[in-house]
Amino acid sequence: MVKLVLLHKAESIYEDELDVAYDFPRAYLKAVTEAVGDWIIYYEPVKAGPRGYFATAKIERIIAKPGVEGRYLALIERGSYLAFDREVPRLRNGCPLETALADQAGNPLKGGAVQLAVRRISEGDFARIIDLGLPEDLERIEATRYDPQPSEMQGEAMVFQRPVLERLTRRKYRDVAFSRKVRDAYGYRCAMSGLQLRNGGGRPEVQAAHIRPVERDGSDSVRNGLALSGTLHWMFDRGLISVADDNETILISKNKVPGDVVGRLIRPDGKLLRPEDPRHQPHPENLRWHRENVFGQVLSGESSPWGVT
Repeated sequence: MVKLVLLHKAESIYEDELDVAYDFPRAYLKAVTEAVGDWIIYYEPVKAGPRGYFATAKIERIIAKPGVEGRYLALIERGSYLAFDREVPRLRNGCPLETALADQAGNPLKGGAVQLAVRRISEGDFARIIDLGLPEDLERIEATRYDPQPSEMQGEAMVFQRPVLERLTRRKYRDVAFSRKVRDAYGYRCAMSGLQLRNGGGRPEVQAAHIRPVERDGSDSVRNGLALSGTLHWMFDRGLISVADDNETILISKNKVPGDVVGRLIRPDGKLLRPEDPRHQPHPENLRWHRENVFGQVLSGESSPWGVT
């Protein structure tokens, strides 16, 4: 197995769905095949945007792209995709982060490997980029963001050193990374109420909700997330509210949610507040899944907090 850097352009002819599949031509088949079962890093080239290295994922298998001669899809292992907490610049102190892209003096090379859409990367370079994009102490950073003096127990847990790959697969770490990206994408504002509430210490009240739960094959992509207040998060997870197939109209289970509750909790126009960056807006397929598999479903053993059945 081998780790790779995969180039991604939003307006490319290649139809990447970064948490699902990476679209590539036959020229890179050998390199991508070597990476099956291993991790990759997504990279945005200079001409495509400012992000540099911006996410990681694990390749599960490769298939020929249906209906397209000479193209293949690297299928991403479910639950492996994770956007970087902070995008990593292409150069650091003027030097490339990929050893293969620098000369002996550390200066950037031109042409050759620099222009490849699929590049092999060493274990050391991979770990260095991950550490910059997904810091080992991200949980501590978040825990002390609004409370600079967390409990002693929290502090001990935060500083425990873990290998890079263990960090990428640990649920608690991924939840923190997901939450930070989703809340930031929505400006810490609830997507359904439109409210941006903070407590006295500045901590935002809004939470990050998975549209399709991880335990039901959902990803940690921002496009599988909504920023919601605690109450609306609870309602969304229990199918009391959802989003229509126009991807913006808020659906409400009228027989389970009283009208006065709707009036207090939902934006007056009944429309979903979406991130300004289109790359972070909810994916229609995730919203469809929620409508068809969660919305309106009756959960056994749970009753409505409003006494409505």
